[in-house]
Amino acid sequence: MKIRIVGRQMDVSDDLKELVAKKLKKFDKFFNDNAEAVVTFNRRHNQECLEITISANGTLYRSEEKNETFNNALDECIESIERQIRKNKTRLEKRLRAGAFEAMDSKYFDVEEEKEFHIRTKTFPFKPMTPEEAILQMNLLGHQFFVFVDSQTEDTCVVYKRLDGDYGMIMPEK
Repeated sequence: MKIRIVGRQMDVSDDLKELVAKKLKKFDKFFNDNAEAVVTFNRRHNQECLEITISANGTLYRSEEKNETFNNALDECIESIERQIRKNKTRLEKRLRAGAFEAMDSKYFDVEEEKEFHIRTKTFPFKPMTPEEAILQMNLLGHQFFVFVDSQTEDTCVVYKRLDGDYGMIMPEK
Protein backbone atom coordinates (compact mmCIF):
# COMPACT_ATOMS: atom_id res chain seq x y z
CA MET A 1 0.00 0.00 0.00
CA LYS A 2 1.24 3.47 -0.88
CA ILE A 3 1.13 5.88 2.04
CA ARG A 4 0.98 9.66 1.74
CA ILE A 5 1.34 11.67 4.93
CA VAL A 6 0.03 15.23 5.15
CA GLY A 7 0.59 17.67 7.99
CA ARG A 8 -1.88 20.55 8.03
CA GLN A 9 -0.14 23.61 9.44
CA MET A 10 2.44 21.36 11.08
CA ASP A 11 5.43 19.15 10.34
CA VAL A 12 5.03 15.42 10.94
CA SER A 13 8.00 13.85 12.74
CA ASP A 14 9.84 10.87 11.27
CA ASP A 15 8.84 8.81 14.33
CA LEU A 16 5.16 9.39 13.58
CA LYS A 17 5.68 8.56 9.91
CA GLU A 18 7.35 5.26 10.85
CA LEU A 19 4.57 4.45 13.32
CA VAL A 20 1.90 5.11 10.67
CA ALA A 21 3.69 2.84 8.18
CA LYS A 22 3.99 0.10 10.81
CA LYS A 23 0.32 0.31 11.86
CA LEU A 24 -1.02 0.49 8.29
CA LYS A 25 1.00 -2.62 7.38
CA LYS A 26 -1.78 -4.49 9.20
CA PHE A 27 -4.07 -3.77 6.22
CA ASP A 28 -1.74 -5.36 3.65
CA LYS A 29 -3.67 -8.62 4.12
CA PHE A 30 -6.82 -6.86 2.83
CA PHE A 31 -5.54 -4.56 0.09
CA ASN A 32 -3.46 -5.04 -3.05
CA ASP A 33 -0.30 -3.03 -3.66
CA ASN A 34 -2.23 -0.45 -5.69
CA ALA A 35 -4.17 0.74 -2.61
CA GLU A 36 -3.35 4.24 -1.40
CA ALA A 37 -3.64 5.62 2.12
CA VAL A 38 -3.69 9.34 2.88
CA VAL A 39 -2.97 10.13 6.52
CA THR A 40 -3.64 13.72 7.58
CA PHE A 41 -2.35 15.17 10.86
CA ASN A 42 -3.88 18.33 12.29
CA ARG A 43 -4.13 20.14 15.62
CA ARG A 44 -7.48 21.76 16.49
CA HIS A 45 -8.78 23.16 19.75
CA ASN A 46 -5.92 21.68 21.83
CA GLN A 47 -6.60 18.23 20.40
CA GLU A 48 -4.65 16.19 17.93
CA CYS A 49 -6.72 15.10 14.95
CA LEU A 50 -5.87 12.27 12.61
CA GLU A 51 -7.70 11.29 9.45
CA ILE A 52 -7.00 8.14 7.44
CA THR A 53 -8.53 7.59 4.01
CA ILE A 54 -7.70 4.38 2.15
CA SER A 55 -8.62 4.13 -1.51
CA ALA A 56 -8.64 0.60 -2.92
CA ASN A 57 -10.35 -0.70 -6.06
CA GLY A 58 -12.74 2.26 -6.19
CA THR A 59 -13.83 1.92 -2.56
CA LEU A 60 -13.00 4.44 0.16
CA TYR A 61 -12.40 3.52 3.79
CA ARG A 62 -12.22 6.54 6.09
CA SER A 63 -11.82 7.33 9.74
CA GLU A 64 -11.25 10.59 11.60
CA GLU A 65 -10.41 10.69 15.29
CA LYS A 66 -9.46 13.37 17.82
CA ASN A 67 -7.45 12.55 20.91
CA GLU A 68 -4.88 13.93 23.32
CA THR A 69 -2.07 12.30 21.33
CA PHE A 70 -1.58 11.32 17.71
CA ASN A 71 -0.64 7.78 18.83
CA ASN A 72 -4.03 7.28 20.49
CA ALA A 73 -5.88 8.83 17.55
CA LEU A 74 -3.95 6.53 15.18
CA ASP A 75 -4.94 3.45 17.18
CA GLU A 76 -8.60 4.54 17.14
CA CYS A 77 -8.54 5.19 13.37
CA ILE A 78 -6.96 1.79 12.66
CA GLU A 79 -9.56 0.07 14.82
CA SER A 80 -12.40 2.01 13.17
CA ILE A 81 -11.36 1.03 9.64
CA GLU A 82 -10.83 -2.56 10.73
CA ARG A 83 -14.35 -2.56 12.22
CA GLN A 84 -15.75 -1.21 8.91
CA ILE A 85 -14.11 -4.07 7.04
CA ARG A 86 -15.33 -6.71 9.51
CA LYS A 87 -18.87 -5.32 9.54
CA ASN A 88 -19.12 -5.40 5.74
CA LYS A 89 -17.04 -8.53 5.16
CA THR A 90 -19.39 -10.26 2.70
CA ARG A 91 -19.97 -7.16 0.56
CA LEU A 92 -16.26 -6.29 0.49
CA GLU A 93 -14.83 -9.74 -0.31
CA LYS A 94 -14.99 -9.09 -4.06
CA ARG A 95 -13.16 -5.76 -3.70
CA LEU A 96 -10.43 -6.87 -1.32
CA ARG A 97 -7.39 -9.04 -1.89
CA ALA A 98 -8.37 -12.61 -2.82
CA GLY A 99 -8.41 -14.82 0.27
CA ALA A 100 -8.11 -11.88 2.68
CA PHE A 101 -10.49 -13.46 5.18
CA GLU A 102 -9.64 -17.17 4.79
CA ALA A 103 -6.76 -17.47 7.25
CA MET A 104 -8.40 -15.39 9.96
CA ASP A 105 -9.70 -16.71 13.23
CA SER A 106 -13.48 -16.50 13.53
CA LYS A 107 -13.03 -14.52 16.78
CA TYR A 108 -11.66 -11.70 14.63
CA PHE A 109 -15.15 -11.14 13.24
CA ASP A 110 -16.85 -10.41 16.57
CA VAL A 111 -18.83 -7.54 15.01
CA GLU A 112 -22.20 -8.57 13.66
CA GLU A 113 -22.32 -8.11 9.92
CA GLU A 114 -25.04 -5.94 8.43
CA LYS A 115 -27.23 -8.32 6.46
CA GLU A 116 -29.45 -5.91 4.59
CA PHE A 117 -29.60 -2.17 4.02
CA HIS A 118 -32.96 -0.61 4.81
CA ILE A 119 -33.41 2.28 2.39
CA ARG A 120 -36.14 4.86 2.80
CA THR A 121 -36.94 6.61 -0.47
CA LYS A 122 -37.87 10.26 -0.61
CA THR A 123 -38.65 12.39 -3.65
CA PHE A 124 -38.81 16.14 -3.95
CA PRO A 125 -38.70 18.68 -6.78
CA PHE A 126 -35.27 20.02 -7.74
CA LYS A 127 -35.18 23.78 -8.01
CA PRO A 128 -31.99 25.40 -9.34
CA MET A 129 -30.33 27.46 -6.59
CA THR A 130 -26.98 28.75 -5.40
CA PRO A 131 -24.96 26.86 -2.79
CA GLU A 132 -25.79 29.62 -0.27
CA GLU A 133 -29.54 29.13 -0.89
CA ALA A 134 -29.07 25.36 -0.51
CA ILE A 135 -27.31 25.84 2.85
CA LEU A 136 -30.11 28.13 4.02
CA GLN A 137 -32.72 25.55 2.95
CA MET A 138 -30.77 22.76 4.69
CA ASN A 139 -30.59 24.76 7.92
CA LEU A 140 -34.29 25.63 7.75
CA LEU A 141 -35.11 21.92 7.41
CA GLY A 142 -32.71 20.97 10.20
CA HIS A 143 -30.90 18.46 7.98
CA GLN A 144 -27.20 17.59 7.86
CA PHE A 145 -27.09 17.68 4.04
CA PHE A 146 -29.12 18.96 1.11
CA VAL A 147 -29.19 17.88 -2.56
CA PHE A 148 -29.76 20.62 -5.13
CA VAL A 149 -29.15 21.67 -8.73
CA ASP A 150 -26.51 24.43 -8.92
CA SER A 151 -28.06 27.35 -10.80
CA GLN A 152 -24.75 28.31 -12.45
CA THR A 153 -23.32 24.91 -13.46
CA GLU A 154 -26.61 22.96 -13.65
CA ASP A 155 -24.86 20.08 -11.83
CA THR A 156 -26.51 18.08 -9.09
CA CYS A 157 -24.58 18.89 -5.91
CA VAL A 158 -24.76 18.24 -2.17
CA VAL A 159 -24.06 20.72 0.62
CA TYR A 160 -23.46 19.40 4.10
CA LYS A 161 -22.62 20.49 7.63
CA ARG A 162 -19.11 19.45 8.67
CA LEU A 163 -18.16 18.30 12.16
CA ASP A 164 -15.99 21.41 12.59
CA GLY A 165 -19.07 23.63 12.07
CA ASP A 166 -18.17 24.70 8.53
CA TYR A 167 -20.02 23.67 5.39
CA GLY A 168 -18.89 21.45 2.55
CA MET A 169 -20.10 20.90 -0.99
CA ILE A 170 -19.85 17.77 -3.09
CA MET A 171 -19.95 18.29 -6.82
CA PRO A 172 -19.49 15.89 -9.74
CA GLU A 173 -16.04 15.57 -11.25
CA LYS A 174 -15.84 16.59 -14.90
